[in-house]
Amino acid sequence: MTKDDYDVKSRSKQNGEETSLTKKDNEKVELKRRITLFNGVAIIVGSIVGSGIFLTPKGVLEGAGSVGLSLVVWTGCGIISLVGALCYAELGTTITRSGGDYAYMLEAFGPCMAFLQLWANLIIIRPTAQALVALTFAYYVLQPSFTTCEPPLMALKLLAALCISILTFVNVYSVKAATRIQDIFTVAKILSLIIIIITGFVLIGQGETEYFKDPWTRSAGKGGDVAGISLALYNGLFAYAGWNFLNFVTEEMIDPFKNLPRAIYISIPIVTGVYILTNVAYLTIISPYEMLNSNAVAVTFGYKVFSVMAWIVPVFVSLSTFGGVNGLLFTSGRLFFVGAQEGHLPDLLSMIHHRRYTPMPAMLFTGGLSLVMLIADDVSSLINYMSFVQWLSVGMSIVNLIYLRFTQPDRHRPIKFPLFIPFLFLLFVLFLLVVPLYAAPYDTGMAVLIVLSGIPVYFLGVVWKGKPKIVIELIDKFTVMGQKMCEVTKQEN
Repeated sequence: MTKDDYDVKSRSKQNGEETSLTKKDNEKVELKRRITLFNGVAIIVGSIVGSGIFLTPKGVLEGAGSVGLSLVVWTGCGIISLVGALCYAELGTTITRSGGDYAYMLEAFGPCMAFLQLWANLIIIRPTAQALVALTFAYYVLQPSFTTCEPPLMALKLLAALCISILTFVNVYSVKAATRIQDIFTVAKILSLIIIIITGFVLIGQGETEYFKDPWTRSAGKGGDVAGISLALYNGLFAYAGWNFLNFVTEEMIDPFKNLPRAIYISIPIVTGVYILTNVAYLTIISPYEMLNSNAVAVTFGYKVFSVMAWIVPVFVSLSTFGGVNGLLFTSGRLFFVGAQEGHLPDLLSMIHHRRYTPMPAMLFTGGLSLVMLIADDVSSLINYMSFVQWLSVGMSIVNLIYLRFTQPDRHRPIKFPLFIPFLFLLFVLFLLVVPLYAAPYDTGMAVLIVLSGIPVYFLGVVWKGKPKIVIELIDKFTVMGQKMCEVTKQEN
C-alpha cells in the first residue's frame, strides 16, 4: 500500500450508532473557506497587536529624541504599514493562493528563490517569533507573583511550552475554534488598550499635560538625527509586524476578493489609531526620562496609575501575547502546508485531516519547531537576524507585483492601485535593507548566510531526483506511518 492509496477506515460510536470516520461521499478533503471578514480583521489586528505596543515605545522615543517626533514616527509607521498592506491586497487578489510571500516569489522568481524564503521562515523567522512571543506571555503571567525578582527561567520555558502546545492542539482540532480564539483575544487586547487610552484622557482632563508642553524639544538623549530616526522606525515597525499575515490564508477566506482588502482597510487604521492614543496615554504620566529607563512601559504605567490594581497590566499583555501566538501558529501552518504541496517540504506536511479539514501535520510541525526553539538559552539573540530577512521577503514580493504589471498587463486584477504606490513602498523597503548594512553589518551578514545555507538543502532535497532506492523507501514508509497516526490524506482539489 502506497501513501496515496492509504485511506482511513476507523469507526467510532456516536449517539449509540456506529458512524464512519471517512469523509462524506459528497465532500472533498480540502481546506474549507471558513474565515469571515470579522475573522480576517481579528487575524490582522491580533497578529499585529502582540507585545510590541507594551515594550517598544522606549525604543521609538529613544530614536526620535522628542515626544512630538515619537508620535510622528508612530503615525508614519502606521501609514507605511497601510501602504504595504495595500500592495499585498493587490497581490492577494491577483495570486489567490495561500502562502503569502512564498507563493508570490514562487510565481515570479521560480522554485529556488521561493525555497530560500521558505527555508528562512522554517529555521529562524517563524519558530523564533513564536517562541519569543510565548516567552513574553509566560513572563507577564508570572510577573505579578515575582514582584521583587525575575521569574525563574525554567518556569518561563515550561509555561511558554504549555501555551504553544495548547494553541497547536486547538489549531489541529478545528479551524473554527482557532479563529474563535483569535476573535476573542483580539477583542480582549483592544479593550485592554482602550482602558489605557481612556485612563490617559482622564489624566489629561486632570491637567497631566506637562510632557506635551514642548513636544519638539529634544528630551530623550541622543535621538533625533537620521540614525536615531531610523532606529525609531525599526522599533515602530516591529510593533506593526503582522499586517501581511492574512495573505497566508487566502484560500480559506470567504470571498477573498472582497474580504481580504476590506479586512486590511479596517484593521490598519484601527491599529494605528490605538497605537498613537496609547502612546499619548503613556506620556500623560510617564516622563521621557522614565520611559527610557523602563523595559516595560505598560507595567510602569500600571504601577503609577492603578496602584494596587497594577497587576491588571500584566494581564493585558498576557491576553495580547496569547492571541499573538495563536495568529503566528495559524499562519505558519499554512505556509509550511503550501511549501509541502510544491514539494519543498516532506509530502506528509501537505496533507489534511480527513474529518476536521485542518493541516494537522503542518500544524504539529510548526508547533514542534517552536518548542525546540525554547531549548536555546538566548532565543532573543536571533531576533536581529529576523528583521532583515523579513523585509527582504517583503521587498521581493513588491518587486513581484511590479514585475507582473509589466509582464502580464492583461491579467485579472480585482484590485489595482497606481504604480507609484508599490514603487514608493519599495523605496522605503530598500532604505530598511540598506541601513543595517552600515549599522549592524555582522547581524546582516549572518542573516544572509542563513538564507544562503538553504541552497545546498534545495539541491539535495528538491532538485536531486535520483536518490538511492533505500532513501525513497524510508521516506515513503515515514509518510504512510504519519498518515496512519494523524489520519490525514492528500487535498483533493
